[in-house]
Amino acid sequence: MPTRDRLLESAISLEQIEVQYQPIIEPRSGRIVGAEALARSRICNSATALFERAAAGRLDQRLSRLVQRKALRSAAVWEGPLKDLKLSINLLPADLANPGFERWLLDEIDASGIAPARVTAEITESALLEDREAVADRLASLRAAGVTVAVDDFGTGYASLAYLTALPLDMLKIDRGLVTDIADRERDRIVVQAIIRLAHELGLKVLVEGVESTAQLVLLCEWGCDLYQGFIGAGALTELELARFVAATTAEAA
Repeated sequence: MPTRDRLLESAISLEQIEVQYQPIIEPRSGRIVGAEALARSRICNSATALFERAAAGRLDQRLSRLVQRKALRSAAVWEGPLKDLKLSINLLPADLANPGFERWLLDEIDASGIAPARVTAEITESALLEDREAVADRLASLRAAGVTVAVDDFGTGYASLAYLTALPLDMLKIDRGLVTDIADRERDRIVVQAIIRLAHELGLKVLVEGVESTAQLVLLCEWGCDLYQGFIGAGALTELELARFVAATTAEAA
């Protein structure tokens, strides 16, 4: 029986979990097209640690739904430079394993007033190790409503490549671990190029995570990468910081 985490439980109940946003950028144009919602709290120093603590106390699904709801309702009323940005939200494997979750999420999207076409649902490869048929049905319901479906941290899990053809997907997010050494190691370059090529041949977009150097970015542009995230662009930002960053980037491009 897990120990009750009263501090985190209280923070969730009082909605004292902050949501920050990491920009999603087109590598060739530098245009910011979206942002990924990330949980932040003084209780833990990272989203990963926060969700690990929540899972230990069986609070992970409550935390997940809170972050999703807050992000959707914030993005729905974005104005000015943020108005047309897409919003990416992360789904836990436990979310997708829960019958009726897709209906809950679509109801939350509807209640927030955000257009489903502006929402991307990110799932991890581990979520695909659940009941694949049930997961496929839930993802298909989201896509039918206009939500984009992306596989996060691609290349780090144990799921078979077969799910790329068996599941309703729109995008692959290549994990930062695969691109760290692409400027220096030929084998790393071959692997990332092959993933990008395969994804495009399957009609999927590719987003690369963890881009931190100009050398990495130049290679990804050459290989036709569609989108990227990383500190060479920006890390996680508050909503106000995001608005300022998008405005400044747009002004520079004009």
